[in-house]
Amino acid sequence: MTQLYAQPYDLSACGFYFESADEFNAESRRLRNDHGEPVEEFEIQFIDGEDIDAALAKAWYLSQASFAAFLDAAESWSDDDKIRYIVAVDECGYSHEQAADDPDIDLYELNSLRELSVHFVEEGLFGEIPESLQFYLDYDAIARDLSADYSETNIAGINLIYRCV
Repeated sequence: MTQLYAQPYDLSACGFYFESADEFNAESRRLRNDHGEPVEEFEIQFIDGEDIDAALAKAWYLSQASFAAFLDAAESWSDDDKIRYIVAVDECGYSHEQAADDPDIDLYELNSLRELSVHFVEEGLFGEIPESLQFYLDYDAIARDLSADYSETNIAGINLIYRCV
């Protein structure tokens, strides 16, 4: 379960931990500052959860207006959907709306661009290359060429090669 913290902007009030929008609403309605006035504005912080959800929270730019949608996504999205969103926002510069609407990204779970070059040769992206000639290919040179379009990132311990289309 993902746990968030509501840090009041009012320095005379204490924040609270929560795990759902309903819990946030109940706690925020009860919260008062030292003068007995209601506290209305909070900074929302990711506190505990899976590594992939921490990365999603960072890409989501949590706020009081967006945390409920984040909690829904953290619970209902697959890890693949989360990774695609994170890459789209953090690496490709997509907006939240663009990233949530199936972004156009080529994504591979590989350790290096060299592995991507081997994968492309095996998949036939460079045409039909006889197996006997594949030993003479310079995969490092192909990887250098691929680096013009592809980049690497690591999200929650998973190494990814991606291209923003």
